Amino acid sequence: MSILINKDTRLIVQGITGREGIFHTSRMMDYGTQVVAGVTPGKGGEWVLEGKVPVFDTVHRAVEITGANTSVIFVPARFATDAVMEATDAGIALIVCITEGIPIRDMMKVRQYLDQQGSRLVGPNSPGLLSPGECKVGIIPGHITQPGNIGVVSRSGTLTYEVLYALKLQAMGISTCVGIGGDPINGTSFIDVLGMFEVDAHTDKIVLIGEIGGTDEERAAEYISDHITKPVVAFIAGRTAPPGKRMGHAGAIVEGGAGLAADKIAALEYAGVAVVEYPEKILDFLK
Repeated sequence: MSILINKDTRLIVQGITGREGIFHTSRMMDYGTQVVAGVTPGKGGEWVLEGKVPVFDTVHRAVEITGANTSVIFVPARFATDAVMEATDAGIALIVCITEGIPIRDMMKVRQYLDQQGSRLVGPNSPGLLSPGECKVGIIPGHITQPGNIGVVSRSGTLTYEVLYALKLQAMGISTCVGIGGDPINGTSFIDVLGMFEVDAHTDKIVLIGEIGGTDEERAAEYISDHITKPVVAFIAGRTAPPGKRMGHAGAIVEGGAGLAADKIAALEYAGVAVVEYPEKILDFLK
């Protein structure tokens, strides 16, 4: 069992003819994901990957022909917001945006539009989602994990990979991994994913990977205290980050005294979450 994606996911790749788009489309197909179409304006009528995937000029046309229900976006930042809204207008239920560097002002407009239309966005600046043995949407390496009962939600890509592989080495698997993205404005929050894991019968434990900047982890802590009955273990990156120093992600910056690692850790521990000092300690708790 999984959340958001599964074997029935029918995927469109926006920006499929670009270098990143074609590379990761191939990897997603190798994993078993049903990639039913690609979209690149001006390239409609072409086929890619040895004639396996048709390319359309618009998302609307791709959905009309293939019945796609999910889209993943590999387009430059200056085109990404239009790509998200195009997918929304075409009726795509789940949109995953890998693109980073989208201006915050643009994302505020996109988020408002999505809330009005009802589509779900994961990202931007997200590694995507992975449900082992079922579906992979994005850039999370498929070979570093296996099916199991642990749900993973994270703001960090590389830390997620480290944890997933460590779990696999200890014969532990996951139900679904969701990379919500590291930007200040995103489409899906910790709270959204935690709620899905809570009602998923095949997720028994939850791993939350956060980092400095913003207050998403503090809000997640409140939600966990009030709504989550399953065990949660967390790791917060950036404990030793200098104030005002951005650590990789656009959202990973402490400003005005908000977003400190110590505050996030305190809030999570108060909510009953086991917060570990190092990523590898997550395994000790899950055992």
